[in-house]
Amino acid sequence: MKRAFDFLASLMALILLSPIIAIVSYKIRKNLGSPVLFRQQRPGKDGKPFQMVKFRTMKDAVDKDGNALPDAERMTDFGNKLRNTSLDELPELLNVLKGEMSLVGPRPLLMQYLPLYTAEQAKRHEVRPGVTGWAQINGRNAISWEGKFKLDVWYIDNQSFALDIKILFRTVKKVLFKEDISASDHVTMPEFKGSNSEK
Repeated sequence: MKRAFDFLASLMALILLSPIIAIVSYKIRKNLGSPVLFRQQRPGKDGKPFQMVKFRTMKDAVDKDGNALPDAERMTDFGNKLRNTSLDELPELLNVLKGEMSLVGPRPLLMQYLPLYTAEQAKRHEVRPGVTGWAQINGRNAISWEGKFKLDVWYIDNQSFALDIKILFRTVKKVLFKEDISASDHVTMPEFKGSNSEK
């Protein structure tokens, strides 16, 4: 039932939102240049890697050695607007359509985090990662990694279709009111270095 809902809902959303997707694509090309899309390998269900796709929000800026500058220096006002409205997440509907992601589930993080999880935290990979999730409507980037993972595991233990619908509706509210967008003084969440590093 969950997969069928994901497929039909993401297909419908892509069709209905196609004008917005086209406009955002044009604006990104105009403000940030090519490529319009940002692709990165992320761990999916059971830790299996897939290519997650999002709208690009940062400019290509490097130091004298050719290394990418910190996120805060590459982020633009335009990119911030995309993130604050969650418009940068729209291409992930393609990942949902392909069965690599779900509309609701723990957010897909970075591949290098996999060996850093505790056995309990690793449970977040028992389901497909989501465009939104329980952690996203209960703090998003405004909570610690430990808090985020506890919420992810709670979702795994209590998942249901009714809970997914509740999360989707609350996600819309979060987006409309731009709540919990980023963590304190970080443009994005600080790097996760393992649970012991947070104590």
